[in-house]
Amino acid sequence: MYLTKFDSFSKPQLFFLFYGLPQVGIKFSAEVCGIIGIIFLGGSYMAEGFSGGLAGVSKTQIESGLAIGLSRFQLARYVIFPQGLMLSVPAFAANVIFLIKETSIFTVLAIPELTNTALDLIGMYYNTNEYLFMLVVAYAIILIPLSILLTWLEKKVRYGTFGN
Repeated sequence: MYLTKFDSFSKPQLFFLFYGLPQVGIKFSAEVCGIIGIIFLGGSYMAEGFSGGLAGVSKTQIESGLAIGLSRFQLARYVIFPQGLMLSVPAFAANVIFLIKETSIFTVLAIPELTNTALDLIGMYYNTNEYLFMLVVAYAIILIPLSILLTWLEKKVRYGTFGN
């Protein structure tokens, strides 16, 4: 249920948190609303990735664990979770990159972030191309090293355990 309800957490939900809840006496700062939004959105996508990793564990591995006498807890601890986590690393890596790019949704709460700052500068100085180029460069500076690191981690996990 969590996955289906929060995987589309977006602007309307942020509006509700920031503008709707104060009407009933619950007030959060813009930053807290943004963090709550990213937690719900990121949590649902990460849970989906982990769910896929757990589903990817071979049935023969599970049956082998049961055949050697592992309890359900031991099976989960020693067989299912370690392999499921390793299978989930590519999804986690993609979700980290996605969540960094998704922070532009904070614009609706007037939280300063890269896209909002670039749009403000464009509005003040009318240098659209220069500021959009700087926006792309800023995202590249953040995302390219992170992407390289996460790709390295994926390869390390894939070849370091039971992978291809």
